[in-house]
Parts: sequence; C-alpha cells; structure tokens
Amino acid sequence: MLKKLLKLSLIGIIGGLVLMLVLKIVIMLTGNSAYLLLFNFDYIPVLNELRPVELFGYVFHFLTCILSVIGLYYILKNWNIERQFLPYILVYTMGGGALFFLTSLSDQPPAANDVVAWIYWTMGHGIFGYVIGAMVKKWV
Repeated sequence: MLKKLLKLSLIGIIGGLVLMLVLKIVIMLTGNSAYLLLFNFDYIPVLNELRPVELFGYVFHFLTCILSVIGLYYILKNWNIERQFLPYILVYTMGGGALFFLTSLSDQPPAANDVVAWIYWTMGHGIFGYVIGAMVKKWV
C-alpha cells in the first residue's frame, strides 16, 4: 500500500511538472496567462494568508496534483478501470476545464472570460491526464 502511494505521488509530481511545462511554453510563446492559474490560491480562505506566496503556490500546485492522482486512482479502482488511461484524460480535461472558472474568484489573471486561456488550460489538463493515465498503466 505504501509503495503504491509513493508511486502515485511520484506520478502526480511528474504530471504536475509536465502540466507546468506545457503551460509555461504557452505563456512564453503567446503571452497567455493560463500558466499563472496553476499557482493561484488567493480565493481560498486561510490558505490565501500563507507567505511567501510563490513558495506556497508551488506547494498548492503539487499537492493538488498528488492528491488528485491518488484520489482518482482509488475512485477508478472501484470500477476496475484504474489502469486504463482514457478515464484519466476525460476526468482531468473536463475537471480542469470546469475548474478554470475559479479564476473569477480572483483578481489575478487570467480572466474567467478569456476563452483562449480556457482552451490552453483545458488542453494542458488533457495532456496531464494522458501522462497520468500512461504512467499509472505502466508503473502501478
């Protein structure tokens, strides 16, 4: 059990790095600010008081990645589909697309009505889902 949790945590970290890289490339090539949303937690009471913001933005991002991988793995395990990668792609693409609109709770970019940022964000999460699904299938 502990070995599986460690593998899933490592998969979450690697997936989080891939997601960061994809959205970093987007911001470098286009200037679109979807990348910034990865580290934004200013709309969450208590957490928004943590300092330094940059450090806790990274902690927030990676904890979210790790916990979501572990949680989704065990949810999918209930249906014996935890080693198929399509459910990871679907859940992370749709979930990421929906979670984008949390940006409306923040003064930081991107704007909730930035359709291009939503597309980049959702695409990045689809890639994240593919990476997670492929690694779970291979390693777990």
